[in-house]
Amino acid sequence: MDKVRIAIVGCGGMARSHAGRFDMILDQVEVRAVVDVLEERAQAVADLLPGEPIVATDYHDVLDEIDAALLVLPHHLHHSATLDCLAAGKHVLVEKPMANSEQECLDMIRAAREADRVLMVAYCMRFHPLVVKMKELIDDRTYGDVFQLSMWTEQLTQYPPDHWGSSAATLGGGQLFSHGCHYIDLLLWMLGRPVCGTHFGTNTGTPWMEREGTSNVTIEFEGGVLGYHMGTWGARGSRLKYSFHAHCTGGMIEAAISEGKLIVHHRQEAHEPGRPPVQAVDTLMEVQQAKPTEVEMAHFIECIRTGRKPLTDAVGSLEGLQVIWKLYEAEENGQLADLRGLGLGTFAG
Repeated sequence: MDKVRIAIVGCGGMARSHAGRFDMILDQVEVRAVVDVLEERAQAVADLLPGEPIVATDYHDVLDEIDAALLVLPHHLHHSATLDCLAAGKHVLVEKPMANSEQECLDMIRAAREADRVLMVAYCMRFHPLVVKMKELIDDRTYGDVFQLSMWTEQLTQYPPDHWGSSAATLGGGQLFSHGCHYIDLLLWMLGRPVCGTHFGTNTGTPWMEREGTSNVTIEFEGGVLGYHMGTWGARGSRLKYSFHAHCTGGMIEAAISEGKLIVHHRQEAHEPGRPPVQAVDTLMEVQQAKPTEVEMAHFIECIRTGRKPLTDAVGSLEGLQVIWKLYEAEENGQLADLRGLGLGTFAG
């Protein structure tokens, strides 16, 4: 089969990193076009790529030249651009979050089905080798039953006041919706069906954000398992950075994402009163330079070639966003969110 011709649409802050996600599949992919409303920005990304991609300021102008599109656009533009690409018969990998409303997500799902094209959402953390291994250990009960999974993501992300990322309307919400959607997706993927939950958010410390820049989510899952995510865009310093802790009945699995290590902490022997517990710390896995976006792109290409359902498909993305919208609604009403009937595998449309 010929190479899949792809356009990168949107060359803002993330596009430069996306330019490197094709390295492992250059034998299968041709980046045919690079698009941005600012031509110089598109050219800067095109200069990082092999060959001589078409540089354009309107993605409509390159639709006849491509088979698929990677949409790296402001969130409020995901819906219209995805519909245009699908209507033209193109496969789409759209950045997370999928869209800013449930109706927009439903439109996109319907359009992909009607066009019989792949619509995948860029939840790259599902392809991170440490995350994949952590899920395997939890599923296999290697260290017993999980009862608490905590995720911390601490960074400093500051937008100017007139940036689309500062506005709740164009961002689609706050830090939870924009970035925390990765980790709500992971909690659902690893722990199963949610029962209830709470969200507390604040823009104290992140005054550039119209909605929350710091977010705390706690979810109870079936069987009494708890999931937690704390994310902030206001970290002026951090110790945990990106770190996941799975407390199991036989030990605690730590995915130190920023350090590239998967570690298990467990008792070496039974605790005796009056004697400090003896802890064992074993490194299970180390990755020098994880490239989840490259694995994600390879998966997208595989789905195009084989018709396989993407691991991070549009339906699953909607199901995760439904949990976030329910958490937001309950927070606004000062209530505990009833999450029964939501989660991955619950969409009946």
